[in-house]
Amino acid sequence: MNKTEFKQFIAGIPKAELHIHLEAVISMPGIKKLYKNKFEKEMSKEEQKELFSYNDLNGFIQSFLKIQGMYSSVEDFRIVFDELEKYLVKNGITYTEVFFAPTAFLKMGFKYEDMIRIFHEKISKIKEKRGITIKMLMDVSRTFGCENAMKNYNLLKEFPCEDIIGIGLGGAEAKGPAKEYAPVYEQALKDGFKAVAHAGEDVGPESIWDSINYLHAQRIGHGITAIQDENLMTELKKTKLPIEICITSNTFTKKVVKKASEHPVRTFYDKGIAVNINTDDPVFFKTTLLDELYICHHDLNFTMDEIKDLIKNSFRQSFMSDKDKKAAVKAVDAAWQI
Repeated sequence: MNKTEFKQFIAGIPKAELHIHLEAVISMPGIKKLYKNKFEKEMSKEEQKELFSYNDLNGFIQSFLKIQGMYSSVEDFRIVFDELEKYLVKNGITYTEVFFAPTAFLKMGFKYEDMIRIFHEKISKIKEKRGITIKMLMDVSRTFGCENAMKNYNLLKEFPCEDIIGIGLGGAEAKGPAKEYAPVYEQALKDGFKAVAHAGEDVGPESIWDSINYLHAQRIGHGITAIQDENLMTELKKTKLPIEICITSNTFTKKVVKKASEHPVRTFYDKGIAVNINTDDPVFFKTTLLDELYICHHDLNFTMDEIKDLIKNSFRQSFMSDKDKKAAVKAVDAAWQI
């Protein structure tokens, strides 16, 4: 099956994506629209090129923050959700858990309650129109310190929203050790929220251990440096703690792998570690979920049966109810006609 045939077939299979950032689904036309709204002029080609000129994780984060800085008001989130809808439909995604990072917007003077009002409105419309379920995870962010992370969490608690089910820890991993955020995670879990954490993306396996031991994370984002620690891989297999794999993103950062064929997801899967496939930041890394699954098939020798299992994993390892997980897995089987 060539790439075109593979993507056409997989597009018709219901899928879930569990590690994707809201601000990173916006296409260049959407970015140009934000820019024009903000600066009342067209974005130059030089500025467009510069925006995506980075070669490491910190450079990417700076571009991510730069796009956040183009928002003029909470109304701009309508543009972003329109872009998210297009992405989900194109990739055949029926369920997703999306990260959103409020800090930059709060610093710009946006009100949290205004943001989530628009989130709920757009999520409800997408559900009604497309039948796609969107849940959100607040990235409390390690970039701005634990005190700021707790402030973000307190907003989540103060202004409840049925669409926002938990917290995540993104940002520059090397600058924000996971264990520093234990107070935020302890409170979130105590209050009944879900908790995930980026770890082992740009720092060694100790970051993953800390996310397990101090944060009690229910999924690990990236987790690729687990390959450096046999004891950790044994622990992950035993506990079935899911790893959110983002192959193209990890290849870009070059911390552990420099090309897709070297990615440890093949080893993780063969060892019985729970893994699911994601894009992380599709616009920034010029990828889609269909592309990531093709990379698994073409570069990492996952058979079609294994691809089917990976797709099911994304539902199984989500925060859906058990009833909805069973229905979603059944829908994959029903659509899988080779």
